[in-house]
Amino acid sequence: MEPRRRRITSRLSLWAPAIVAIAGLLSAAWGIWANVRAEREAPTWSEPEANAPAAPLDIDLPAFEASAKGALVSRIVEPRTEIRQRARVEVLRYTVQEGDSVFGIADRFAIEPETVLWGNFETLEDDPHLLRPGQELNILPVDGTYYEWQAGDSLTSVADFFGAQVSDIVDWPGNNLDPDNLSIEPGTWLIVPGGKRAFRTWIVPTIARGQAGVGAAFGPGGCTGDYSGGAFGSGGFIWPSGNHYVSGNDYWSGHLAIDIAAGTGDTVWAADAGVIVFAGWSTVGYGNMVMIDHGNGWQTLYAHLNSVRVACGQSVGQGDSLGSAGSTGNSSGPHLHFETRFEGGFVNPWYVLP
Repeated sequence: MEPRRRRITSRLSLWAPAIVAIAGLLSAAWGIWANVRAEREAPTWSEPEANAPAAPLDIDLPAFEASAKGALVSRIVEPRTEIRQRARVEVLRYTVQEGDSVFGIADRFAIEPETVLWGNFETLEDDPHLLRPGQELNILPVDGTYYEWQAGDSLTSVADFFGAQVSDIVDWPGNNLDPDNLSIEPGTWLIVPGGKRAFRTWIVPTIARGQAGVGAAFGPGGCTGDYSGGAFGSGGFIWPSGNHYVSGNDYWSGHLAIDIAAGTGDTVWAADAGVIVFAGWSTVGYGNMVMIDHGNGWQTLYAHLNSVRVACGQSVGQGDSLGSAGSTGNSSGPHLHFETRFEGGFVNPWYVLP
């Protein structure tokens, strides 16, 4: 029995490849036949004749009911007219709000803070701390100056004074000048695009130790003694108040300080060690003020204080209390006016504060 089974198995192994090959051929032949049959039975399409009526669609459409509500789709008309924004050429009038600053107003109207002062000398007198709620300010449409024409003026003299060109004034559309008839009546206000002028100075000069009596000319807080000794600064500064951000005016050419956010009564401390060379009331709009000479070429100034807790000639260490913040002098709200000076020149406090 066993030899017979071996013979059958041997024969099957010999015929297996042939059987598989025949099955593959039969499968391919059936596929070809099926494709040919499908092509023969497919409907024939021909190009329709010109102007031939279209064959009706054999589709059952729902009956139309004219009274049906909500069954119609309508398009909402949204007319839109593109209006190009014309650049402003006229002077706006702006009413100062509570919490405003010259720096903030300038930023809102995309002009420089200097332009706000140059456009409102009669109101602000070049002092950003004279800003008060309710004031009406001129807001120029472009950086420059605003000038009231005087009898005897000439376009050349006015342009030269503000460092501008005559054409800058004549060609500015908001001035409404006729190039063929440049007769300007006294009292006429003109925009001087790009014009600049010097500011009226509202600062206390640098007071160094050993300069007896210099500060006395700027208010009763001025020290009269010759303080040649005392503490010396490290040259590194700390923030003089608990807040580390500006609330009001930042540092710019018309405001050589930063107004640090502070509430009335908040402690103000020395940014570095030194000797007090001004302590008390000032007469130049700074209100209660403290100035420290650090003995290394640096001085710092703290203004608009609510109270002063140091005295002339006193040595203070870094972080010692000087008084409390407030809104004395020309101030529109509580804050700390902080200045840093080096060898008589002003330095942006942002460059030295940590």
